[in-house]
Amino acid sequence: MPSNFIRQFRTERRRALRQNSTPAEWTLWWYLRNRKLDGYKFRRQHHVDRYILDFYCSELSLAVEVDGDSHFTEAGLAYDCIRSKFLQQQGIKVLRFTNQEVGGDLGRVLSKITAALKGPPHPSSPPREERE
Repeated sequence: MPSNFIRQFRTERRRALRQNSTPAEWTLWWYLRNRKLDGYKFRRQHHVDRYILDFYCSELSLAVEVDGDSHFTEAGLAYDCIRSKFLQQQGIKVLRFTNQEVGGDLGRVLSKITAALKGPPHPSSPPREERE
């Protein structure tokens, strides 16, 4: 279990990421927050092991990442590959979108997220309770 120092550091890091979100992250968060997208709860800047996910739906073990320019360098691509493999090993499905996709074709992004929410559940996800 992490020490209090590590927990405090992680909390402060997540808070800083939330306060310094990109315009694309703010836009997408508007549509994911408060169960606006098909009634699913998403968390913003959710911590999984040593990684912080942009958005996470624990009901379906679904991560949604919004990637800026730094993700498209050689080092960024390598890091994202390692990170995605780790998350998949934890039973988390990862959807990735660019800032440009969110800003330029938000409808398509939301459609892809909705399809993932309605698609077959990830093998490690518990069955979703029916809602009225």
